[in-house]
This record gives sequence, C-alpha cells and structure tokens, in this order.
Amino acid sequence: MTSTKEEIEIGYDISNEFFRLWLDERMHYTSAVFEKETDTLEQAQQNKSRILYEFAEVTPEKTVLDIGCGWGANLEYIAKRGAKEAHGITLSTAQHDEINARKIPGVKAWCADYKDFVPPYLYDALVSIEMIDHLCSPAQANKGLAVELYRKYFNKVAEWVKPGACFGFQAILRNRVPRTRQDISDLKFTADVIFPGGLNPRLEELVMAVNPSWEILELKTRRVDYGKTTGEWLRRMRLHEKEIRERWGDKVFDDYDRYLSTCVRAFANHWSSDVQMKLKKIDI
Repeated sequence: MTSTKEEIEIGYDISNEFFRLWLDERMHYTSAVFEKETDTLEQAQQNKSRILYEFAEVTPEKTVLDIGCGWGANLEYIAKRGAKEAHGITLSTAQHDEINARKIPGVKAWCADYKDFVPPYLYDALVSIEMIDHLCSPAQANKGLAVELYRKYFNKVAEWVKPGACFGFQAILRNRVPRTRQDISDLKFTADVIFPGGLNPRLEELVMAVNPSWEILELKTRRVDYGKTTGEWLRRMRLHEKEIRERWGDKVFDDYDRYLSTCVRAFANHWSSDVQMKLKKIDI
C-alpha cells in the first residue's frame, strides 16, 4: 500500500507557514537543479520545473496531470509557462488548501490517493516529482514487493494518458548503506519520524518497473543537486531557529535539524541520490 493520508500529513501538515520559512519562495519540496554556480535556490527550482515540463513535452495546447503535486509550485510553473489545463493530486490537506488559496488560473487539484483517482479525461502529459517514494514500505521491500508495486503504479498512470504521451518523472533514490550505527539510526529516524510509511526506491527497481508501459528516453541523476538543495534548506531553517522553537516547539526544530543534516550527509556520501527520467508511453 502507499503511505496513508495520516502518514502523509505527519510529513507535510505541520504548518504551511513552517515550510514557508525555509523552502524557496514558491515552496518546492523536491530536489532543485543547479545549472550554474550562481543559481539561487529559487532559480534552481525553476530549472527543475523547466526540465520536467520539457521531458513531458507540455505545450500550451496540452493538458497535464502532476501526481503528488505538493503545495502547487510545479503546477504554477506549468500554468504560467503554458498548458491548456494543469491538474494535480496530493494526499495532504494542508497542501491542497495552499493550492486553492493561490487561485492559479487553469489549475485544479484534488486531495486524493492516486489509487482512488479517476481522471476527468485522458491527459496529454504527466509529471510526478518524488511521489513514488511513498508507494512501498520498508516491510514490503523486505518481502521483495518493490518492483511489483512500482510497476502497478506505472501501469495505472499509463491508463490516464493518450497514446504517445510523455511523462516527466523524478524520484529520490537509495544507494549505499552507511557503515556506522549513528548514520543508520539517523536514516531510520528520517524514514520513521519525518516520512513514515515510505521508502526511496533503488534506480534499478525503477528501470525494471517502467516496463511494459513506458520507455525510458532520457535519464539523469541529481545526487549533487539534491545535496545542495537540502544544504540550503538546512541553512535557511537555522536562520529561523528562534521563531520555529517559539511557534512549533523544540521538538519540531530538533527533528527537522536532524533530518536535514542527515540528508546533506546522505547525498554527500552516496547513501542517497535523485533521478529525473523522460518516459514515453508504449502503445502496442
């Protein structure tokens, strides 16, 4: 099963204002792409959205669905750059409320599990950014179910698009296992406390799972970019330590400081990575 609504809301519903303090100004909560040394986090997040928009081959005449759309930052990019309609689904009530509050022309979002979502029509394109990390629990992965669960997802969303549609896809990856007890404990804390119920896939699992519904046309890993992204999140959050402790309590600050510090180390030490893929629906 995917992460439950309750588990998702543990990770995303502390407070929209809490996340607004340390994410970029549009509130992307996924890896940015730093194409230049001088790129700000804001510019790097726009780079990410541009790449996925182009991977999905979105145009002003096309409809697109963002699966796991967060607070709507990527939907906003799509709508402003050009799409006939930009739709999104999220399991987080707070994120859904934020999207509605933004009142972005051409954008509509549902608070729904992808398993239960019924598209209003067949879309021309798909985008999904680090949502698949919520589809397989550690217990399911230990039973060897990961590829089966990911394949079920890829097959299902392929039914939501027209023939020949493209999919701009991004996911966090798990790579090496750290060697010290403290590092293992910190990664377990991140999985169990910050994002309960989820597990980052391995790259080879995704490559197997896209078949038979999708062909991989392009693939690019973003380990260094995610290290820079989480490092900037950590820096910005620490600038607001006093306010966070006063408004949300010591535990929230301490937990997120531990989580983001662990992320920085994970990307630096190859425990984790990130991938962007351009997928094309196979119609045979």
